[in-house]
Amino acid sequence: MQTTASVPADRGVLEMGKRLYVGNIPFSATSESLSEAFGRHGSVASVDVILDRETGRPRGFAFVEMTDDAGARAAIAALDGADFGGRALRVNEAQERRGGGRR
Repeated sequence: MQTTASVPADRGVLEMGKRLYVGNIPFSATSESLSEAFGRHGSVASVDVILDRETGRPRGFAFVEMTDDAGARAAIAALDGADFGGRALRVNEAQERRGGGRR
């Protein structure tokens, strides 16, 4: 007799990621300003502005996690290419990080 492990209902289901890559942000952007902009399109779970390890200054991109797929899709549709602080945002679904980065 073969048994199978139970899989949580949300695992194994292919759906759009709720974690978004936000590129070309102005260096003056904050987690709060990004949360406000993305919050107009859905509920924001978290915002992570990426900082340079050595200088502590922003690197010009961030990750925004939306609480649901509909909000993520709405944010991409509305904000990809939109002006934010004088710069055209690049917004798309975040991709899994592949190895080979600096150490």
